[in-house]
Amino acid sequence: MKKSILFCFCYLFIFHISFGQRNVVLIIADDLGSDYCGFYENHLDTIPMPNIRSLLAKGVRFKNAWSNPLCSPTRAGILTGRYSFRTGVGNAVGGTTSAVLDTAEQTIPRMLNLMAPNTFAKANIGKWHLHLPTPKSNYFFPNQMGYDHFEGNFTGVLNSYTDWDKVTNGVATKMTNYATTETADNAIAWIKKQNKPFFLWLAFNAPHTPFHLPPLNLHSFKNLSSADTAITNNPKPYFKAAMESLDHELGRIFDSLKVINQFENTDFIFIGDNGDDAMVAQNTGGAKGSVYQEGVSVPFLISGPSVTNPNRVSDALVNTQDLFATILDLFGFMEWQQWISPSKPVDSKSLMPILKEIQSDIRPWVFTEVFKIPTVSGDGKAMRNKEYKLIDFDNGTQKFFHISSDLTENNDLLKGTLNSIELENYNYLCNEMSKLVGTGGFCSLTNSENSLAVDNQVFPNPFTDFIHLSNPDQNNRYRLLNAMNQTIFNGKNIELQDFSKIASGVYFLEISGKEHQVIKLVKE
Repeated sequence: MKKSILFCFCYLFIFHISFGQRNVVLIIADDLGSDYCGFYENHLDTIPMPNIRSLLAKGVRFKNAWSNPLCSPTRAGILTGRYSFRTGVGNAVGGTTSAVLDTAEQTIPRMLNLMAPNTFAKANIGKWHLHLPTPKSNYFFPNQMGYDHFEGNFTGVLNSYTDWDKVTNGVATKMTNYATTETADNAIAWIKKQNKPFFLWLAFNAPHTPFHLPPLNLHSFKNLSSADTAITNNPKPYFKAAMESLDHELGRIFDSLKVINQFENTDFIFIGDNGDDAMVAQNTGGAKGSVYQEGVSVPFLISGPSVTNPNRVSDALVNTQDLFATILDLFGFMEWQQWISPSKPVDSKSLMPILKEIQSDIRPWVFTEVFKIPTVSGDGKAMRNKEYKLIDFDNGTQKFFHISSDLTENNDLLKGTLNSIELENYNYLCNEMSKLVGTGGFCSLTNSENSLAVDNQVFPNPFTDFIHLSNPDQNNRYRLLNAMNQTIFNGKNIELQDFSKIASGVYFLEISGKEHQVIKLVKE
């Protein structure tokens, strides 16, 4: 341990001699998917973002970045580097049934404190949304979890952008200043006070609901009404105006850094925390709260002096959890794992090899999930590799897509017969997900020597009531299992059984006779 600590201090000394002060600013837009960003291939509409776009020339844009489907789980994952099933935060915090982030979790600012005490300034400015606002002693949690300074709204939603409660290091005050402007003002004020390298977590509320008309000097939508009925009937331009306002205020922060000669020393990370709100979502297949692409595909840029050969686009698979390791690495700490307890494993992988153009990929798959208490329809997990994506819903149903050619997830491959390549990728993702989360009866049938049959001897598939066999054999025995590996039927006369009352979802038909096969079926 002493040698490791000595190594880190030596590394920091060389790091600062070579590069001078190095800062990291993480910028989070609230409820912004990649589909409203004109610099992303899947954009259907776009919003003016000149300041965010300016980061592209000095950075790397990640095409295949996933977040969690909701605000709090994504933030918890970045702060700790851990997936939601580990932190327990699977839903947006709010209400008595919400799971909140354990204050004992290891966090980015705590790690910086451990590895280099009193070396870095650390602030979280803007939205917190990881704990309940009662009791009021909770207001000190951001500071207790490693930040020198917290200033922003503690809860997830502002009822009004011009009438809201701001907490500053544990003390709440009423605010009437426009929230996006206030967040920028607070960031600028804090940055100007710093005389050592800093980490700034800058979490805007925009463009999260309530949709509203921002101050006219912040955006280009000059003919919008401020009436509630107008906003309700046509929320999209108000959403876009809020995001353009964020970009405008971000420009002021950039200008302030330039004035104090710190802009060129700063690595910027820009992300959305999940997909667009359903009221403005551009595709019907999913939105915020969903493990479909529109719920988890987010803009993700890293820009600044740490990027080699900038103005690049990466197709690497990345999770927002990967920012934990990346931020520590940006500050020079490549040996951070030794401070991690084996009882609380970290899932984060540093993106530095991609930033330095040493590697093109850091992981073979990405993972996301959403779960609520009590569970609701749509809760589930998803995993993808470069070509395919598997969704495993908590109700036992599954969906499987060739995601590289079906970004809108219109063709569920499980409704047909899987070819050998599709089957191989299904088995891979299913088993990787099972190993990761520690459960997975839905994969148990594919782990044996007898893989899923790919011929069309069972029909119809999907089925609604009766299952028919193209080549029935009276000597065969049939066992129908659901996705949780529970037996639904076990016997010989399966064609006589009416399955109309069983739940919709994925099932497996095991055929035992001269040969042993397992066939995947879908019940509609």
